[in-house]
Amino acid sequence: MNESTELFQFLPSLCLGIALSAASGFRVFLPLLVANLAGKFGVFPVAENMAWLSDTPATVVLLIATLLELGAYYIPVLDNLLDTLAMPSAVVAGTLLTGTFLQIDDPMWKWGLALIAGGSVAGTFQAGTSLLRLGSTKFTGGLGNNILTSIENIFSATLSILAFLLPIFIGIIILYFVIWIWRRLYRRKKTESLV
Repeated sequence: MNESTELFQFLPSLCLGIALSAASGFRVFLPLLVANLAGKFGVFPVAENMAWLSDTPATVVLLIATLLELGAYYIPVLDNLLDTLAMPSAVVAGTLLTGTFLQIDDPMWKWGLALIAGGSVAGTFQAGTSLLRLGSTKFTGGLGNNILTSIENIFSATLSILAFLLPIFIGIIILYFVIWIWRRLYRRKKTESLV
């Protein structure tokens, strides 16, 4: 397998992991559930050592955890407490999600990249949502938190689902540039042959 083939296999997985990590910055368990279902139904290949994520017991546990998390954020005071717990959880989830789809044999490279790319993105998004919730609590007395929670839930679900379309968009962009370069080279060759 040559380097360009490895790069084409590596980039979509990395982009998928980063997008799911961003979604886990809004809600920890929802992107994990979406990744579980995607692996279970063969939408995207899961790394061999992470095959447990697409098993049925993981689906049940993640479904329950997702429903509890989504509902708990609508409870006043508990939402701010959950933000405190969600920061390290989001970093772990972001790292896990990115590592799940990376097809890299060396564990140090795989998990190092997963932590740097996925964990940091998830932590950054989670820090932002925590600050927004604190501001909402301060300025609205907590009355605006439910609106913020609904928006975060929608963002997490939408980003989790769109993450699986990201490799398709990357493929389309790459195909466009290959065709564009081919056309330019063809025109240049045609022009040189006329001269």
